[in-house]
Amino acid sequence: MSQTLSEQETRSRYITPAIKDAGWSKDQIREGYTFTDGRIITRQTRGEYRRGNRREADYVLFYKPNVPVAVVEAKKRSKPLGSGMQQGIGYAEALETGEDLDVPFVYSSNGEAFLEHDRTKSEEEPEQRLSTEEFPSPEELWRRYREWKGLGKEEEEVYLQDYYKKIGGKTPRYYQRVAINRAVGEIAKGEDRLLLVMATGTGKTLTAFQIIWRLWKSGEADRVLFLADRNILVDQSMTNDFRPFGGKMTKIENHESEKAYEIYMALYQAVTGGDSYDEIYTEYSEDFFDLVVVDECHRGSADANSKWRNILDHFSSAAQIGMTATPKETRDVSNRYYFGDPVYTYSLKEGINDGFLAPYSVMRVGLDRDLEGYRPEKGKTDRYDREIEDHEYTRKDFDRDLVLSERTERVAEKITEYLEETDPYSKTIVFCEDIEHAERMRQALVNENPGRIDEDYRYVMRITGDSDEGRDQLDNFMDPESRYPVIATTSEMLSTGVDVETCELIVLDRNIGSMTHFKQIIGRGTRVREEFGKVSFTIMDFRGATRHFADPDFDGTPDQVYEFDPDDSPVPDGDEEGEGSEGIGGEPGPREPEPRGGEPRSRGKPVRKYYVDDVEVEVVNERVKYYTPEGDLVTESLTDYTRENVREQFASLDDFLKRWNRADRKQAVVEELEEQGVFFEELRKEVEKDLDPFDMICHVAFDKEPLTRSERAQEVRNSDYFEEYGEEAREVLDALLSKYADEGIENIEQGEVLGVDPLTEFGRPVEIIRRFGGKDEFDDAIREMEERLYNMA
Repeated sequence: MSQTLSEQETRSRYITPAIKDAGWSKDQIREGYTFTDGRIITRQTRGEYRRGNRREADYVLFYKPNVPVAVVEAKKRSKPLGSGMQQGIGYAEALETGEDLDVPFVYSSNGEAFLEHDRTKSEEEPEQRLSTEEFPSPEELWRRYREWKGLGKEEEEVYLQDYYKKIGGKTPRYYQRVAINRAVGEIAKGEDRLLLVMATGTGKTLTAFQIIWRLWKSGEADRVLFLADRNILVDQSMTNDFRPFGGKMTKIENHESEKAYEIYMALYQAVTGGDSYDEIYTEYSEDFFDLVVVDECHRGSADANSKWRNILDHFSSAAQIGMTATPKETRDVSNRYYFGDPVYTYSLKEGINDGFLAPYSVMRVGLDRDLEGYRPEKGKTDRYDREIEDHEYTRKDFDRDLVLSERTERVAEKITEYLEETDPYSKTIVFCEDIEHAERMRQALVNENPGRIDEDYRYVMRITGDSDEGRDQLDNFMDPESRYPVIATTSEMLSTGVDVETCELIVLDRNIGSMTHFKQIIGRGTRVREEFGKVSFTIMDFRGATRHFADPDFDGTPDQVYEFDPDDSPVPDGDEEGEGSEGIGGEPGPREPEPRGGEPRSRGKPVRKYYVDDVEVEVVNERVKYYTPEGDLVTESLTDYTRENVREQFASLDDFLKRWNRADRKQAVVEELEEQGVFFEELRKEVEKDLDPFDMICHVAFDKEPLTRSERAQEVRNSDYFEEYGEEAREVLDALLSKYADEGIENIEQGEVLGVDPLTEFGRPVEIIRRFGGKDEFDDAIREMEERLYNMA
């Protein structure tokens, strides 16, 4: 009898009781533990999306709420004992992400016994059979875990310190928990320099807070300094994630050295000093802080010659943690050299595949002058009657050395055209060469959107460090519930640390040579806010900056690894964009290009730009780029890519037809293909035919002549399909065929289709089903309709 039990019955009758009998409490057992959200798969033409499969382990066992120690994978009684082991190990590896083990014990069970895999054993046999009575207790597994981690009594107390948990609040995601545990564990064991690398949008600040909270509550760090380089980063942290510290927390400002608090928040600039005041940090003793956490450590603190590094050197006795999405390595700027190799990395690709970050598409727009260059004729003068230097100007020169007014207008036109075709109120950031370029772009966008500006002048705003009006609107731009501003033109101010969570369009109209800066800019779009409809974003590239995606190092590794030598030059080797001196409010001023022809630069004055108003500029090409679920750029045609992709999964047309015919839901096969990187909506545009996904695959992958949905529906109508049904049932079936012809098989397979037009004309769903004699008869009719639709299969 027990051999016929389902997996769930096996769990309930045998596996769960055995785990509980071993001493595991209800709070320690997480059954059906889902730890990812499922990759977001968009369907751009309809503005719809769905989630891919979530990762779910049958059981995860926690010694404490923040310390998972084991995965248990269950199978029904008729399966072999170890049939879930490989799956369980896969889940354990996914839960830790990285080379270090965090969930070392894995069990497979069919209810008869347990197979244990101890991943901490390197020289002994890792697997052994255990009876249900021999399943280890929490204390036994923790003893083995503690010995394997090398935790002494003091380290154990720190490691087991609970998270801060707000009543009704969310617990850290699995990757945040791993980052927190690794940092806390390393600090507890005496490590004093750590680096954490986490993609933008994955919650670095929350992770930092939980690390600090646990070290502070356990007494490991009585006084903590949190450093950032922008006011908004400090203020957001104090208002949001760090709020539980309450009166124990202060912000160092007004050049005053408060010493009565335990948690100190500070800007680098507020404590390093300047010409008009002393270096405030020196008023604190060298051992005043036990822990220093450096947010966005790829910026100033990575530079060995910066004033910011002096702060870290002064508090060198403190444990120091650097956090960044973009580790930097140049000749003089090195995160690894100072903080060491990352103890944990969670990449953009992992975040997208887990469904925590938004996927993106890339639209590259080619302008004729960008692609062909521009050389002024002899004696050509600009708007101010200045003779333009004879030179071949390319897109690297535009808006830095030479301004083509029509080029700015074409960019503004293309941005407006895209928004009008999608959603005119999608939050948009336009990155420009400098503040002056950002102002010209604002004007061009205002002129392209007079009706929107009449509704509210804030539709387009320049948000830069020198604009009080723009900075005053920054909070509104960041607020998902605030419609305005919609479009922000900027240079640097929005490139890092500013969370515009509903940003759906990033426009690149600036040259970006630094991989670090590129990653920071792309990070402005990665956040997901489903409740506001933000599940993906688009990058519109006018400067070829998205070439960085093709770099094999894009997904989180440094630009360059540099081993320092005492004889090496201390001069940085040209990390160009976005790392210059800070202007008002954290906005660098306009960059000064090198003068042409040896012309001297006037002290304090930027090199002039030429302004040309009578040179035509046109869009000559436009191409949308796609990225696979693995994060690889599709460089070939979408048709060729789909053919290769599908044939990797199905060796022949016959293999595909067998899978299609076996599926109870045809849409399930479509969803599997989408998760493997088949872009049905985009492919339909490329083949220029309105095909069913079935025909799309047969045609593109296996060179079969396709039928349109309308043609398939008509073939069913022309057959004898309707003869066995009464007139009332035929009306419903005919309406369903029309629905299929218009929208595809997905809606036909959903029960909700009976509650929408034109089916509502036939009554309520229960009344429609009654026309067929009952639910089973209706389901049979739908199955037969599908068989007829795909009769060529």
